[in-house]
Amino acid sequence: MKKIIVENLGPIRSAEIALGDLTIFVGPQATGKSILLQLLKLLLDYRSIREEMRRFNLDWRGEWKTFLELYFGEGMSDIYNEVETRVQWEGKPVKLSGLLTARGPQEEQMFYIPAQRVLALREGLTRPFTDYRAGDPFVVREFSEKVHQLVQTEFGKEVDELFPQPSPRRLKSEYRDLLHQHIFAGLTLEMKTEQMVRRLVLRSPAGRSLPFLVWSAGQREFVPLMLGLYWLMPPAGVSRRARLEWVVIEEPEMGLHPAAISAVMALVLELIHRRYRVCLSTHSSDVLSVAWALRVFREHAARPEDLLKAFQLPTGRKPLRELAEDILSKEHKVYYFRRDGNVVDITSLNPAADSPEEADWGGLTEFGSRIGDVVAEVVRRSERSLPEDEG
Repeated sequence: MKKIIVENLGPIRSAEIALGDLTIFVGPQATGKSILLQLLKLLLDYRSIREEMRRFNLDWRGEWKTFLELYFGEGMSDIYNEVETRVQWEGKPVKLSGLLTARGPQEEQMFYIPAQRVLALREGLTRPFTDYRAGDPFVVREFSEKVHQLVQTEFGKEVDELFPQPSPRRLKSEYRDLLHQHIFAGLTLEMKTEQMVRRLVLRSPAGRSLPFLVWSAGQREFVPLMLGLYWLMPPAGVSRRARLEWVVIEEPEMGLHPAAISAVMALVLELIHRRYRVCLSTHSSDVLSVAWALRVFREHAARPEDLLKAFQLPTGRKPLRELAEDILSKEHKVYYFRRDGNVVDITSLNPAADSPEEADWGGLTEFGSRIGDVVAEVVRRSERSLPEDEG
C-alpha cells in the first residue's frame, strides 16, 4: 500500500493513511477530506499541474501562497504553513513549496472527478477551463476542461449517442442495463450540434428532446461523472489510460437513489479491476456498505457469484466472474475524518466495535440508530401505559 502522512494541513491535525486499491474517506463537512485528496493529486502530478496552469496563463510568479490559491482555490493559501505543516509521501518528507520547481513525471497519474462536477455543464453545454474564475479550485477547472474536450472533439468522432451508446461500447452491457434502469429511466443521452457546438440532451423514447434544466438532479450530477468514466474506460481493448494509475471520485452518490448508487459502485469495481487505484469521499452509508461487504466476503471466503448477486449482476458470464474474483482479492481501506482534526482507520466497519466512529460508520448510521432507539422507547412507554384489558 502507498502511505501518506499529514500533520497540520488546514483542518487536518494528524493523518496517517495507507491507500489500498479502494480507499474511502468519510466524515463531516469541512474536516479536510477534499484537501487531502487534492494534496494527493498535487504530490503525484505537480509537474503536469504546473504545465496546465501555464497553458492557461495562470502565473504565480514564484509565490507559493499564490500557487496555493490557484490550486486549492481562493482563500485557501493559509492551509499550509512552512514551519508547522508536515507531509510525508512513501516514506519521504515533502516540502510542498519545493514542488514549484521540482522535476518529475510529465504525464498525469491521477484523474480527479470533483464533487462540483455538475458545474462542468451549463444548460447542457460543456465549460472549458477558461470559463471559470482564477480562484476556482484547479481540480474543478481541469475536470471541466477534460469533459469539454471529450464532448467537443473525442466523442464527436464516434457517434452522437452517448448512452446507451451502441457502438463503440465503453461499458459492459450489464452496466448499461443498470444505468438504463436506475438513472436514465429509458432515456438516451445524445449530443446535439448547434452552431458548431455540441450540447448534451436527453431524448425520450418518443423522440422528444429534454434540455438540461428538466433533467432530474441525479441525472445532472451523474452525466459528468459518466463522461469521466467513459474516458477512463477506452473502447479499443485497452484496460486503462496510459500512465494513469489513480482515480478520485468525490461523493459518487450525489443526487442518486440507493439503487443508482449501487450501479455507480459497480462501475467503481470495474475501475479497480482495470488496475486503477480508486479513492472516494462519501456521505452515504450505501457506499460504505460496499466496503463492509467486501471485508465480510474476504473473511468468509465468498464466491464470485456472491459479489455479483450483491450488485444485481448476472453470475453466469465469465468476464464478470473474473472481475468478481479479482475484486475479492483487492485491498480496501476506510478512514474517518474527525472534527478534532485527527483521522482514524475504521476499515473493519464493525457495528459492535468499542469505537463509536467505527460502530456508527463514521457517523453515517448514527442518526438512524438514534431515531430507532427513541422510537422503540416511545413504543415501550406507550405499551406500559395501556390499561390491562387493552394490552
